[in-house]
Amino acid sequence: MKRYNLINNSLGWLCFVIAAVTYLLTIEPTASFWDCPEFISQGYKLEVGHPPGNPIFMLAARFFVNFAFGDVSKVAVMVNSMSALLSAGTILLLFWTITHLVKRLTVKDDATEISLVQMMVIFGSGICGALAYTWSDTFWFSAVEGEVYAFSSFCTALVFWLILKWENRAEQPHSDKYLILIAYVIGISIAVHLLNLLCIPAIGLVIYYRLWKNTTAKGSLITLAFSAIVVGLILYGLVPGFIEVSQYFELFFVNVIGCSYNVGVLIYAILAVSCFIWAISELYKQKSVGKIRLSVILSIFFSGIPFIGDNMLIPVIIMAGVIAYLFLAKKLPVRILNLVVMSIFVIFIGYSSYALLLIRASANPPMNQNAPDNVFALASYLNREQYGERPLFYGQTHQSRVVYDVKDNGEVTPMYKEGRPIYAKTVKTSEDQPDHYEITGYKKDYVMAPELNMLFPRIYSGAHAAAYSDWIGGLHGKPVEATKYMRNGQPLQTEMLVKPTMGESLRFFLVYQLNHMYWRYFMWNFAGRQNDIQGNGEVNHGNWISGIPFIDNPRLGDQSLLPYSDGEGNKGHNVFFMLPLIMGIIGLGWQAFTSKRGIEQFWVIFFLFFMTGIAIVLYLNQTPTQPRERDYAFAGSFYAFAIWVGMGVAGLWALLNELLKDKKTAGTGAKKQLGTAIFACFVGLAVPLQMVSQTWDDHDRSGRYVTRDFGMNYLDSVDENGIIFTNGDNDTFPLWYAQEVEGHRTDVKVVNLSYLTTDWYANQVKHPSYEAAGIETLAKPEDYGYDRMNFNYFSAECDTTPVHIFTALRQLYDKKSSENPWGAPMMDYNNFIIPVDIPAAVKAGRISEHEADMADTAIQANMTNDREAMRHGGLTLSQVLSLDMLATSVKNGWKNPIYFASTVPSDYYLALQPYMRSTGMAYEVTPVRNDENSDYEISAVNTDKAYRNITEKFRWGGLDKVTDPSQIYLDETVRKMVTTTRSYIISAATGMINEAAMAERADSVAELDDKARQGLAEFKADRYAKALNLLKLMEEKLPEAASPYAIQVPQRMAQIYARIGIATGNKEASGRAVELLENELMRYGKNVKYYQSLNPWQYSTLPQTDKFIETYYMVYLLQDLSDAGGDTEKMVDRLTDLGINFDRIVSILQK
Repeated sequence: MKRYNLINNSLGWLCFVIAAVTYLLTIEPTASFWDCPEFISQGYKLEVGHPPGNPIFMLAARFFVNFAFGDVSKVAVMVNSMSALLSAGTILLLFWTITHLVKRLTVKDDATEISLVQMMVIFGSGICGALAYTWSDTFWFSAVEGEVYAFSSFCTALVFWLILKWENRAEQPHSDKYLILIAYVIGISIAVHLLNLLCIPAIGLVIYYRLWKNTTAKGSLITLAFSAIVVGLILYGLVPGFIEVSQYFELFFVNVIGCSYNVGVLIYAILAVSCFIWAISELYKQKSVGKIRLSVILSIFFSGIPFIGDNMLIPVIIMAGVIAYLFLAKKLPVRILNLVVMSIFVIFIGYSSYALLLIRASANPPMNQNAPDNVFALASYLNREQYGERPLFYGQTHQSRVVYDVKDNGEVTPMYKEGRPIYAKTVKTSEDQPDHYEITGYKKDYVMAPELNMLFPRIYSGAHAAAYSDWIGGLHGKPVEATKYMRNGQPLQTEMLVKPTMGESLRFFLVYQLNHMYWRYFMWNFAGRQNDIQGNGEVNHGNWISGIPFIDNPRLGDQSLLPYSDGEGNKGHNVFFMLPLIMGIIGLGWQAFTSKRGIEQFWVIFFLFFMTGIAIVLYLNQTPTQPRERDYAFAGSFYAFAIWVGMGVAGLWALLNELLKDKKTAGTGAKKQLGTAIFACFVGLAVPLQMVSQTWDDHDRSGRYVTRDFGMNYLDSVDENGIIFTNGDNDTFPLWYAQEVEGHRTDVKVVNLSYLTTDWYANQVKHPSYEAAGIETLAKPEDYGYDRMNFNYFSAECDTTPVHIFTALRQLYDKKSSENPWGAPMMDYNNFIIPVDIPAAVKAGRISEHEADMADTAIQANMTNDREAMRHGGLTLSQVLSLDMLATSVKNGWKNPIYFASTVPSDYYLALQPYMRSTGMAYEVTPVRNDENSDYEISAVNTDKAYRNITEKFRWGGLDKVTDPSQIYLDETVRKMVTTTRSYIISAATGMINEAAMAERADSVAELDDKARQGLAEFKADRYAKALNLLKLMEEKLPEAASPYAIQVPQRMAQIYARIGIATGNKEASGRAVELLENELMRYGKNVKYYQSLNPWQYSTLPQTDKFIETYYMVYLLQDLSDAGGDTEKMVDRLTDLGINFDRIVSILQK
C-alpha cells in the first residue's frame, strides 16, 4: 500500500503541475472583460464590489498582489495566477477523488497489496478524468482570469475530497475533525460564492452509505431530505439570520443607548463568539448538563439560524423545538451536539469575513458599491435586493399586473402587503448630529392579480414576452379574467389577460432553460463546440457539435459550408467527436452496475452532478436573451461528470475483459487483463490529449491587453478633470481598473448611470477620489436621501415651455412638488434650458474660437423629444442628477466637461444628441448644435481632438506588439470592442473627409483671394491626409488577422478610400477600396452559400443581420464596387461560380 500511496500522491501532484503550467502559460496578463476588472480592483485595494460580495476572495487576492512587489502592471497577473493555481489545486483533488472512488470498486477492502493491473486502471482513470477536466472549455475559461469561479471550484473539490478522506477514516478516533473542516470550508466558500452549499446532499449520502451497512432507497431519500434542510438552514437561516440578530443589537445600542454606528454589531459578535466558546468548553468537559443545555441554546440563538423569513413566529417555534429536545432527551447526544455546535461555529467564523465589507465600506473607498457600512445596508447587499426577485415554484406570469385599490373617495392606489421596516442611517444636515437609524419605509410586496399566478412559472417577465414566444414557437396561453381594481377587499373591475399554459411553461423550461442554457454547455465540454459566438437559438452561433456529419448536419445545416470565420477559422471551433461524452457514459454505467457499493457511489456523484447543474437551472429561472453565455455557473456539474469520464477507463477495461472472457474458464487471463488495461489507459490518455489539441488556441489569453488598453482609451478620450458617463460592465469596470490599479487618468470621474439611480452612489460621486474633485450638484444628500427620488413623474399639467434647469430642479429638490399614488415626486416641467457662457466655453476648451459664432447661448434638453422619458412618463434619479451635473458644470465655467462613453445606449442621452460629438471613444457635450445627429447615431466629430487622441494616446491591446497578430486569441466580447474602436476611428476619418468636402464646396462657391484659396487647399490636403492616416493606422494596429472585420466595417473603409482616391487622384487609395470590397464580397459570398443551403426551419433561426447579408448587403457592396471602379460583372461571375443563387436573392428582394 505504501507504493500505491506514493504513486497516487506523485501522480496527483504531476496533474497539478500539468494544470498549473497550462493555466500559467495561458493566463491573461491583465484584466479580462465583465467582472474581472472589478474583482482585481477589489483585491488590490480591498474595495467593495457588487453584491453579494466575496471577502475571502478579496483577502486571498490581496495576498497574491503582494508578489507584484509594487509593480501595478503585474497586479492583474498575480490575481489571475491565483485563479490558475487554485484551478490546478482543483485538478489535484479531482485526481485523488477519482482514484479513491475507483480503488473502492476495484480493490477489496481487506487487500494488503494492489496489483499492477489494478494500479494501471486506478491511475489511468484518475489521469483521464483530471486532464479531461483540465482542458475542458468551461473550467479552463475560469482558470485564467481574476474571477470567483476558480476559487469556488476549488472549494467544491476540497469539500468533496474531504468527505472521501472521512469515509476512509470514519471509524477512527477524532474522525469528526474532517466534518468540522468541511463545515469551515463551507463557511469560507460562502464568502466566495454560494455554489459550494450544493455539495451538501452528496456529502450527506456519503455519510449515510458509510455509517449504515443496510442502506435502502428510503434511507437515501430521508438523507437527501435532511441534507436539503441543512442547506435551507444555512442559506435561509444562518446567512441572513446572523445579520438579523446583529440588527436588533445595533438598533438597541445606537437608537436607544446612543452609541456610535456598528457598536451594537461589535457587541453582538463578542457575545456570539463567547457563547460558542462556552458551549464547546462545556461539551468538552461534560460536567454540567444544565450548562450544556443553556450554552447550546444560546449558541443556536446567536447564530441566527432560527431567524428564517420575516415571520417572528418561526424563530420562536424553532427555539421552542430546540429547548424541548434538549430538556426532554433522556440522554444528551454529546458527540452530535459537539459536532453541530463546532460546525455552526466554524461556518460562522468563515462567514464572519463579511465584517471586512463593513470595515472597508465605512472607510468610503472610491469603489464602494451599495455602501454596506452598516448592518441594514449589509443585509440588503447580501440578499442581492437590487437585482429583484423571480418566482420559482409558484408565482406571477408575464402578463401579471398590480391590483389597484379604489378608496371610497375615489383615490386609486396600488395594493401591497406591508412587511418589515426598512432602516437607514440618518441623512445628517450637520456634523454634530448624533448617529441614528431612521425608518425610511416598509418592505412592500405588491399584490398581483391572483388569477394569473401559476405553478412552476417559467414564463414570468413581461419584458421578454416576444422572446418567450420565439423560443416555444408561439406564446398563445389561455385568456383569464384578472382582477384590476378592488374596493374593500372585493373585486371591482377585471380585465382579460393571457396566462401561459403549463405546457408552454414546461416547453420553455425544456427548450431554453434546460436544453439551451445547460445541456448545450454540457455538450460544449464533452462533445464539441461550433464557435465562440454567443448563441440565441441560431444554427450558426454557439451550438454544440460532435464533428460527426450525420449527427451535426441535420440540426445545423451542412457544417462543411459554414463560413470560415464561424467554423474552422474560429478558434472556439472545438471538435471532440463525443469521445469524452462516450467515456463518461461508459464510466457512469460501470460505476452504477459494478456492485452495491458502485450504485451507492453513483447516486453520490449523480446528486453532485444534479445539484450543481440542473438544480441551478431550476433556481435561476433565467429569461431569454441573456447578455452573455452562462456556462461558468455549471462548472461543478461538469466536474462531477469528469469523474465519470475518468471512470470510463475502468469501465472500458471491465468491458474489454468481459468481451475477451474465456468461455470455458469464465475468466480473463493475466496477460489479457494487462493488455486490456494498457489499451484502456491509452484511450484514457488519448481523450484529454485530443481535447487540448482543440481547446488550447481559444483559451490562450497570453499577450492580450485589450480590456486594460481599451479602458484607458475611454479615459484618454476625456479632457482633464472630465466626467464620463458609462452604463454597463464592460464600459465601467475596465475604466475603474485603469484608475484603481494602474493609476491611469485619476483626474477623471467615471459615473455609472445604472448605479446613479441609487442614493448611495449619488453620495459617492460627490466625494473626491485621487486627483478628481467631487462632482458638484445643486442636489444635496437630504434632497434624494431615503430613495425619495428614485423616480420622478411628469405631472398631468406639465409645462412644456422651456424653463431654466435650476428652476425645475429647485422645484423638485425643495419638495414643493406633489406626489402621485405611488408616493413618487411629480415634476411640473419637462423642457429644460441650460444657459451657456460662450466665452467661458472657449476658455475652457470646450469649443474653439472659430466655433464661438456657431454655439448656442443655451443647451436645450427637451424631454418631450426623449423617447425613454416620455415612455415612462418621468425621469429617474440618474437622469435628474445627470442633468444637474451638466448644468452645474456649465454654470461653473465647464471646469468638469461632460462625456458619454461611446457604448452608452441612446436611451440615456436625455435629448442631448444635437450637442454631442465624438472625441474618440467618448461623446463630449458642447454648446455647438449639430442637427445631423439622430436619436440613434452621433455623426458629429471633433476631428482634431479625436485625431490627436487616436494617434497619440490610444493603446491597441497588445495587437501591435506581436509579429503574428493571428496568434493572439480574441473572444467575441473582445472582438466586439475591437469593432467598436474601429467604428469610431472610421467615424473620425469620415469627419475629416466631410470637412474636406465642405472646404471643396466653399472653394467652388465663394469669391476668395489667392491666400484664402491656398489656405483651403492646405486644409483639404490636411484632412485627406489625416483621414488616410487614420485608416492605415487602424489597419496596422488592429489588423484583420487578429480580429476579422465585422459587417459594414470594410464597406465604410472602402467608401473613405474611394473618396480620397477620387478627390486626390491617389491610385493606391482607390485600389485599396476595390480590394476591400472584393474581399468582403468573396468573404460574405461563402456566408450566403451556407445560408442558401439551409432548410426553411434552419434558415428561420438566422439573425436578421445574416438575412441582411444575403440580400441587401451583397447588393450594396456590388454598387460600391461599381462606384469605386471595380469590375462588378467579373465579381458576379466569381460569386456565381462559388455557388450563390442570385435568382433567389432577387426573389427575396422583390418580396
